[in-house]
Amino acid sequence: MRKIATILFISGAAVLMSFNAPVSTAPASAAVAAPVAFKVDGSKSKIAWLAKKVTGSHNGFINISGGTLQVDGSTLTGGSFNVDTRTMTVEDIKDEKGNARLLGHLKSDDFFSVENHPDASFAITSAKKKSGNTYDITGNLTIKGISQSITFPADVVVNGDQLNAKATIKIDRTKFDIKYRSNSFFENLGDKAIYDDFTLDVELVANK
Repeated sequence: MRKIATILFISGAAVLMSFNAPVSTAPASAAVAAPVAFKVDGSKSKIAWLAKKVTGSHNGFINISGGTLQVDGSTLTGGSFNVDTRTMTVEDIKDEKGNARLLGHLKSDDFFSVENHPDASFAITSAKKKSGNTYDITGNLTIKGISQSITFPADVVVNGDQLNAKATIKIDRTKFDIKYRSNSFFENLGDKAIYDDFTLDVELVANK
């Protein structure tokens, strides 16, 4: 009987405590939405390249093969895209033989070694939004299997289900073991020297 009475007393006390316990009025934590993936449209995205030498310059295009960008609301937060180095073109030389000669050289081991390294890529490590649509983008650029961190400004607009991004990126080719006719590594090149920096004008179109 004493055991039963003790159980009843404890149960009754628990019930009373439950009635007297204060009710929390704090709002439940709102669920944090995950960034939304936007798929890069390779057919609408493009890269224009420009390389300069003492006696002039050459330019062309290269295809973006795909990628995914992460968007939180209307803000770019991360992502990456890939480039097919085999699709490189030369646009400034109209002579068919001269064009093929330069293109073959650019694809050779002296430059981008496309047979051994058909893919290049860029992966965002930091996307800092500044004013308006301007960002400071930092990420790892991989060319010829070598990765280097680079930073550049970009203009990014998210409009509904589509993202458009533009950036001009200056790259030091020697950091990717492309040293052919570089004054930084060879002496007395004269007017045969090719400048170390080349630029990529990148335009990305991505869809939710």
